[in-house]
Amino acid sequence: MSSGWILLGVIVVIALFAFGAYNRLVALAQRVSQAFADIDVQLKQRHDLIPNLVETVKGYATHERGTLEDVVKARNAAMSAQGPAQVSATEGQLTAALGRLIALSEAYPDLKANTNFQQLQTELSDIENKIAASRRFFNNAVQEYNTGIQQLPTALFAGALGFTKKDFFDLGEARGQLEQAPSVKF
Repeated sequence: MSSGWILLGVIVVIALFAFGAYNRLVALAQRVSQAFADIDVQLKQRHDLIPNLVETVKGYATHERGTLEDVVKARNAAMSAQGPAQVSATEGQLTAALGRLIALSEAYPDLKANTNFQQLQTELSDIENKIAASRRFFNNAVQEYNTGIQQLPTALFAGALGFTKKDFFDLGEARGQLEQAPSVKF
């Protein structure tokens, strides 16, 4: 009779552990989703600011049509991207295009002195800082989640319960473009 109680006790302990581990993984997955949603909010603000910035630059830098078109194309691609991997790749391209656009102000002193351009540039800088903070938070959440599903004993059943590894918000191939200073032509 006592071995039956011991077996029942072991089963209850294992079940409680499984429920606790499952709930922890669900909480970590929700944190990753929430962190990505935070990035999405910041990116939407940046996407909404870009048309105003392009229009302001367009008035001063009429000979820079290619740069303006690159920014618009990169914005459209970024707005239609889905998932962390695709969003991070398209946002990296957009950031590089915006860097070239901002560099135009060096070649056009009137644009650089324009208060509307200065205000938009300040707003863009503020949004970029918020995006960077959101990316760090997201990557931290992904790291905790990935660690949670890879640690024993949770790793033994995480895959069977549908918990798979998540991707970091990485700039990938666009990182090289972002690390180079934009060229300024006079």
